Amino acid sequence: MTKRQLTSPKEASDGGADVAVDRKTLLSEELRRRIVSMELAPGAVVDELALSEEFGLSRPPVRELMRQLAAEGYIELEANRAARVSSMNYNSLRSFFLAAPLVYVATTQLAAANATPDDVEELKRIQRQFRAAIEEKDVKSRVLFNNEFHLAIGRIARNDYLMPSLCRILIDHARLGKIFYRFPTTADMQQDSDTAVSQHDQIIECIARHDMENAGEIVREHMELSRRRMAEYATPVGIDVMLKF
Repeated sequence: MTKRQLTSPKEASDGGADVAVDRKTLLSEELRRRIVSMELAPGAVVDELALSEEFGLSRPPVRELMRQLAAEGYIELEANRAARVSSMNYNSLRSFFLAAPLVYVATTQLAAANATPDDVEELKRIQRQFRAAIEEKDVKSRVLFNNEFHLAIGRIARNDYLMPSLCRILIDHARLGKIFYRFPTTADMQQDSDTAVSQHDQIIECIARHDMENAGEIVREHMELSRRRMAEYATPVGIDVMLKF
């Protein structure tokens, strides 16, 4: 496997330490992207040696990054076992759908309380990208910009206790979205996508006017779209089969 090429201009002029930092940052961003986009499936082994070679890093900084990603919920570390992408099973999914509405409502309401005009403009910027992904039926970008939207809301909430929970929830929300929006099971899939765009717009409007109550209600309805779509994916309509006797 060839080493990734760095695009940072610092590599050409700075010393080796700065290049190593750039490579570690690049690996950090790329590994997160691969996990939430399902390029690395839940439970898949994260090969430290292969990543070291691909990004031109020694093993210690890669191990340090593995520990950081484990703390954030992207991977699982166990003694005497290779690092693995965080699993998704019945218990984790049940916990997700119980906790996600609580965290989304809390962060969105706090964002409505704390938002500045610059914060609102940042949400509008992300929303334009999300809308474009919906219009272009780009599932990968749709999932990533939805995550970026809610992560930005979390930052606007400015609460150090809620942010770790939100980040963990967004990992599985992205992975779930990549699964069930790749395999639509009903004819109203596009209608749900259009509804999601509209709800994002409404959330931004509530945050802009510091309307905490309605911001919470809309994001709760927004989360219900994902819960319902996941339920449809998990329990599809049966297939009619002609039986011969």
